[in-house]
Amino acid sequence: MKRTTVLVVEDDHDLRASFRTTLALAGFLVREAPDGLHALKQIDQEPPDLVVLDLMLPNVSGLDVQQEIASNTFTRAIPIIVVTGTSLDLDHLSVSCILRKPILPDDLVMAVQRCLMRARSQHRQD
Repeated sequence: MKRTTVLVVEDDHDLRASFRTTLALAGFLVREAPDGLHALKQIDQEPPDLVVLDLMLPNVSGLDVQQEIASNTFTRAIPIIVVTGTSLDLDHLSVSCILRKPILPDDLVMAVQRCLMRARSQHRQD
């Protein structure tokens, strides 16, 4: 059975490594991108099952990545979990989940599992 792939898009190397370790220990296949440009290239080449996305990224912002995923027919069903340190109101974003930094490892795993289940049940209904 194919393992679920999660793309972690985070410019903070230590935080990205922490997310990778946490999700890998939970059984996910984890890919990484240090910025929005690398994320878009990876998503284009091999779309993941879910994206964990920081908003404040160099080169291409997380908001631009989210909009690009949402506007593409082949990727718009990919659930996105925004992980951010900003306190701004983000209710206008069309994403599966918003997590505010700092994040406990268990909270990240639970959010990924919850968003994947929700996406799968929506996919079955379509």
